[in-house]
Amino acid sequence: MKKLFLGVFVILMAVSFTSCRETEKKAEDAMEEATDATEDAMDDAKEATEDAVEEVVDDATDAVEEVVDDATDAVKDAVDDATEKGKDAVKDAMKDS
Repeated sequence: MKKLFLGVFVILMAVSFTSCRETEKKAEDAMEEATDATEDAMDDAKEATEDAVEEVVDDATDAVEEVVDDATDAVKDAVDDATEKGKDAVKDAMKDS
């Protein structure tokens, strides 16, 4: 009877250790999966941030180019107006002379 109890005890201990190892392995696998998912999420966030920054820079560049073009056109118009007024003033001065 004593050998039977010892045998059952040894079998229960073996099952217990095996179960603990399996649980530990499952926990390690879950941790690796969580780490991989976190890394993937961080990569996705990094890409999204880079895309957003690139879009903002492109929009800002386009806006600056548009402002420069508008300013250039305004300066050209002002020079043209001043030239016309100067010509008109010279013509008027010549008429009066």
